[in-house]
Amino acid sequence: MTLGIVYHMPFWRASDGTLREVEGSFARYVDSLAPYFDTVVLCVPVLDQPRGQGTAIRSDNVRLAPLPPFDGPAQFYPRLPMMMPRLLQFVRSVDLLHYRVPTPAAVFASACARLFGRPEFVLVVGDLRALLPSMPYRGVKRLLWRAYTAFEERNVQHLADGAPTFANGEALTLKHSRGGRAIIQAQTTTIDAGAVNERTDTCADSRVRMLTVSRIDPRKGLRVLPEAVRLLIDRGIDATLDIVGGVVGRPGEDERGSIAEAARSFGVADRVSLAGPVPLDQLLPRYRAYDVFVLPTLPGEGIPRVLLEAMAGGLPVVTSRVSGIPSLVSHEDNGLLLDSPSATAVADAVVRLAHDGALRRQIISHGYDTARAHTLEAEAARMMRDVSARLGLTLRPSAARQLTDSPFRGA
Repeated sequence: MTLGIVYHMPFWRASDGTLREVEGSFARYVDSLAPYFDTVVLCVPVLDQPRGQGTAIRSDNVRLAPLPPFDGPAQFYPRLPMMMPRLLQFVRSVDLLHYRVPTPAAVFASACARLFGRPEFVLVVGDLRALLPSMPYRGVKRLLWRAYTAFEERNVQHLADGAPTFANGEALTLKHSRGGRAIIQAQTTTIDAGAVNERTDTCADSRVRMLTVSRIDPRKGLRVLPEAVRLLIDRGIDATLDIVGGVVGRPGEDERGSIAEAARSFGVADRVSLAGPVPLDQLLPRYRAYDVFVLPTLPGEGIPRVLLEAMAGGLPVVTSRVSGIPSLVSHEDNGLLLDSPSATAVADAVVRLAHDGALRRQIISHGYDTARAHTLEAEAARMMRDVSARLGLTLRPSAARQLTDSPFRGA
C-alpha cells in the first residue's frame, strides 16, 4: 500500500542522495509511519538549494511528489493553477491520503482524492483562529489574513467532518468534534525510546542555563525572555538563555530584531543568545546541557513537540497554560504552567525551580514518564491501529506486529 502525505514543510535532496527537511519534526513523523506502508510519497514544497543542514529521512521507502516552493498562502494561491495538475497526478499515484493541517494544499488534494475514490485521514496540528490576536499585520494585510484564516478554518473542519481525524492535544480535539463525531486525541512527538535521558537533577552549578527551542515569530511569546533574564539576575540568579530556532518570514525577522534589541536594553545581550536553527539530530542531545526549559508561547499551538523533547532530555519545563498544553503538562507534576506568559511569571517559575530541589526532581522524573508514554513508536502504533480499523485497511505484516505490541492496545 502507498501512503501519500500532504504538508507544507520544505524538503530538498542533499548531495549524498538523502531527502532532508528544514526543521526535522516532520521528517521524524514520516519515519514513524513509513514501516506501515510499502511506499510513502510526500507532496511537499521542494527547494532547489539546501536550507541549512536539515534532518534526513531515515526510511528507504519514502519519495517525493514535488510542489513548487512556497512559504505560505501568499505564495501558494497565485501558483494554484500550476499546483493542481501535480496534485491530481500525486493523488492518482497513491492508495491512501493523509493531511497535516492547517496547510493550504490539503483541501485541494482532498477534492482530488474524492474524485478518484481514495480514502483519507487527517491530523490537526495547529489553530489559525487562535493565532489572530498575535499576528503583527495591520490594515489591508490584517483583513486579508482574517479572510484566509476563516477560509482555512472551514477547510480544516470540512476535512475533519469527512475522514478519520486526529488532533494534537485536547483543545484541538474538542474544537473539531462535531455532532457526536469524536476526533481522536493525539500527540505529535520527535522522540524515540532511546532518546530519554537518565539524569535525576539539574541546577547543580551556580549558573542556571535556560533553553528555549521555538520558531521565532510573534506567536511564540519570546519577546518577554530578555526581561525575564534581567529579573532573574536582579533576584540573585546567575541566568543565561539560548534561543534555538529559525525565523518565520518577515514577521520572524522583525521579532528576532526585537528580541535582540530587548536584550540590549535590559543589559543582558551577553547572556541571551539567538542560536538559529539546529538540525534535530544535533538538537536532541543538546537539551542535556541545560538546567531549565522555558516556552512562554501564546494561543494557537496544538502541543509543541519541544516540550516532550525537553522532558526526554531531563529538563524541568516552564510553559504557558494555553491551547492543548495543559493536556500534556500538569502544573507542579511534570512542569510549571504560566497563567500569564509574562517576564515576571517566567522569572518567578525559574526562581522556584532553582530553589526547590524536591519540586525540580519530581518534575524531571514525571517528565521522563510522560516522554516514555509519547514516543514516536507509541504514537504511530496508536494512530495506525485506528486508521486500519476505521478504514478497513491491511497494513504491512511487520507493522501489524507493532500494532499488536503497542502499549495502546485495547485503549
